[in-house]
Amino acid sequence: MHRRTIETSEIVQPERLSLPRRSAIVAIPACNEAERIARCLSALAVQRDRLGAPVTPGHFGVLLLVNNSTDGTADGARKLMPTLPYPLEVLEASLVGNATAGGARRRAMQEAAERLGTGPPNGVLLTTDADSLVTPTWFINNLHHLDSGADCVAGYIDAEPAEIVSLGASFLARGRLEDTYLRLVAEIYALCDPRAHDPWPNHRVSSGASLAVTLAAYEAIGGLPDIALGEDAAFTTLLDQRGFKVCHPLDVSVVTSCRLDGRATGGAADTMRYRRETPDAPCDDDLEPAVKTLLRASLRGLLRKAYQQDGIEQALSRLLGRGRLVGVASLPFLEMWREIEGRHPKLQRTNPLRPSDLPRQIAAANFILRHVRLNRKRTDVPTDKYPHAISHALVDA
Repeated sequence: MHRRTIETSEIVQPERLSLPRRSAIVAIPACNEAERIARCLSALAVQRDRLGAPVTPGHFGVLLLVNNSTDGTADGARKLMPTLPYPLEVLEASLVGNATAGGARRRAMQEAAERLGTGPPNGVLLTTDADSLVTPTWFINNLHHLDSGADCVAGYIDAEPAEIVSLGASFLARGRLEDTYLRLVAEIYALCDPRAHDPWPNHRVSSGASLAVTLAAYEAIGGLPDIALGEDAAFTTLLDQRGFKVCHPLDVSVVTSCRLDGRATGGAADTMRYRRETPDAPCDDDLEPAVKTLLRASLRGLLRKAYQQDGIEQALSRLLGRGRLVGVASLPFLEMWREIEGRHPKLQRTNPLRPSDLPRQIAAANFILRHVRLNRKRTDVPTDKYPHAISHALVDA
């Protein structure tokens, strides 16, 4: 393909990505990734199906948006073109305005979406990071979940083994504790607030390192939110709010860099550097004690069920009282839930957990899950047991 350099937000496109068989494009933003881009593109070159056969060439294409780079990222990608079993388009851009990680991904996905719009129906838009390696069945497993009814697939993110080990024993131990607790929290939510389209086992992370979405769903919400950071989580939240089905399977995964010199200020690299320098630095804000996790997940699950069964007025009155919740029952469910979380003092998030808190919280979560699993299997548990317990727990002290 011809070399093109875009100096403004306008893109002149004399030659576009051609997808003769499958209307699917992987959009990858890249900024100064000369050392890693070959690994990223090579991982996509060895995609296979669930029986081990290589994915037929032409089933997907890749659009690489090299933005605001000062190294040889674009040239390195072009050198690989003759050996790749998929069509690759390299765009170079000097972004203006939102020249951030989120802005670059939005531009890359929008360029890919425009190309998909001229192809066959039922297009699929995927994205990963230039410093990540998709697993060999990443593409086919994404398609499997989309074909099974999901509108968006958020993959699981693993750390690159050699890099995370190189960060030291204490950092690795911290990560193992957090991952253990995250798994338990995910199961509590899956059991207490089940979603048919996102069944257990699953995870709770939405990362731009692994997203796949139908073109129809992408366009229905206006594309990726135009924000600097957190665009990935905001994207799946918006899809959920609009009624699209987002799943978080464990069989779709990528391995991503653990470098400490990231491209996005305030991003993952900055967080990892801080946590390496401060071993007991706070965990992510959404991690909270196991008992409060159970309360939040159970309440949301009961209210969601009541909402789906047109019994939300009675559920709100029974579980929460009506004083501080006037007007919320008429809202869409997720908006209603945000209002409830914002208004009820017992649902306010407090100081985040620290790694030193996690062993006790892991023990508590395991205890909770033993009882939740047991009660799910029993048929003699009173139907009003949990609503009564939740109502009692939410009474103000």
